[in-house]
Amino acid sequence: MTNSLPPIHIIGGGLAGSEAAWAAARAGVPVILHEMRPQRRTEAHQTGKLAEMVCSNSFRSDDAEYNAVGLLHAEMRRCGSLIMRCADGTQVPAGGALAVDREAFADAVTAAIESEPLITLERSEVAGLPPQEWDNVIIATGPLTSAPLAEALQSLTGEDSLAFFDAIAPIVHADSIDMSKAWFQSRYDKPGPGGTGRDYLNCAMDQEQYLAFIQALLDAPKTEFKEWEANTPYFEGCLPIEVMASRGPDTLRYGPMKPVGLTNPHTLEDGVKVRSYAIVQLRQDNALGTLYNLVGFQTKMKYAEQTRVFRMIPGLENAEFARLGGLHRNTFLNSPRLLDKQLRLKAQPRLRFAGQITGVEGYVESAAIGLLAGRMAAAERLGAASTPPPATTALGALLSHITGGADAETFQPMNINFGLFPPVPNRHKGRERKKAYTARAMADLQSWLGDFTLPSPAMRERVPAALAAGG
Repeated sequence: MTNSLPPIHIIGGGLAGSEAAWAAARAGVPVILHEMRPQRRTEAHQTGKLAEMVCSNSFRSDDAEYNAVGLLHAEMRRCGSLIMRCADGTQVPAGGALAVDREAFADAVTAAIESEPLITLERSEVAGLPPQEWDNVIIATGPLTSAPLAEALQSLTGEDSLAFFDAIAPIVHADSIDMSKAWFQSRYDKPGPGGTGRDYLNCAMDQEQYLAFIQALLDAPKTEFKEWEANTPYFEGCLPIEVMASRGPDTLRYGPMKPVGLTNPHTLEDGVKVRSYAIVQLRQDNALGTLYNLVGFQTKMKYAEQTRVFRMIPGLENAEFARLGGLHRNTFLNSPRLLDKQLRLKAQPRLRFAGQITGVEGYVESAAIGLLAGRMAAAERLGAASTPPPATTALGALLSHITGGADAETFQPMNINFGLFPPVPNRHKGRERKKAYTARAMADLQSWLGDFTLPSPAMRERVPAALAAGG
């Protein structure tokens, strides 16, 4: 049967835009997905593939019982997430985290979108505001929104753009790592999805090596900011390594270079393995295991300096880099002030927003808002009820935060965390308190999914049973 519904237009083919397109199409609504790459490139992307992951290959913790990120994974899977399906299908070992082969992941998302009959992929830039005849639009252009569209949005909202810098970690060829100094081990030997407990490469430093490395980070020439960039704040969850080093000599030892939970088998005292002063971890970046990225080593050092400084790390003296680190500018809306509970722009409700441009931080969070935006836009097109997920769920907590829960005067990008949830009773302590959050969330999510309603039996025939049941 030919679908006569007008299409939803989605601008941006990243994780959020791809997830939104999938969710809307699975609801039986046609979608036109606009992606400007490869016709127009960005400062950070390298390909024209959909859902290309730039900064990292990790979706972070997959622990759905005790971790808010893992809970968000579980909720998205329950909602039929394309991004989670492709992530699960392309995972690489990463301890307790869910990490992916980023090329295989992008290939899987692109193939799924291209093979979905209700999705039309248009490779062209939407310069400026979408045409007025597009009455149902999702803008998921991410932190690298093109200048014409960003300027049009700023003019429409009357808000100054908020921005922060996001830095990219370098990637090393595995066969260039000296395994007489490095070793495989996950922190506390913890296995994760597809992992063994030996999922990271570790490079240890003694105190003298560490202090010399810190000084090199501080002394290395950095990328120079343009005048208009000078006062742009970093996102605290993705600081360049040299910015962390500038905050004190021990900052990195309590951050990405912390040595706890790891023992260097190459260093023995009286036959006993000892804890190192500091440790650099590298995480597998592709399924073949030929590439590893330096965990937490986002940087704005100039390229030649990166090679010199990172080769000071024991085991990386002869490292060959598949990609050096970089820096790009991210922009996002003051969503608590500008968006309603349906992610629509108050100044022009035909426009919805999804992904990092809404002020969520992280790949999985961006995709989660894409999932919600796609479902909301589809429900609106179908004339169906669209109740936001409860704030007790990870999906609902994120949505509530960006649509009014955060203070608009101090709004900054936010990862999912239990601090965004309504509190559970005080009788729950420690890990059991976290488990109380996740158990409540999954129960409330199931109730929300079962509450999805459609306006009429005739309309119900247009919508797959999966959506009617909330899937």
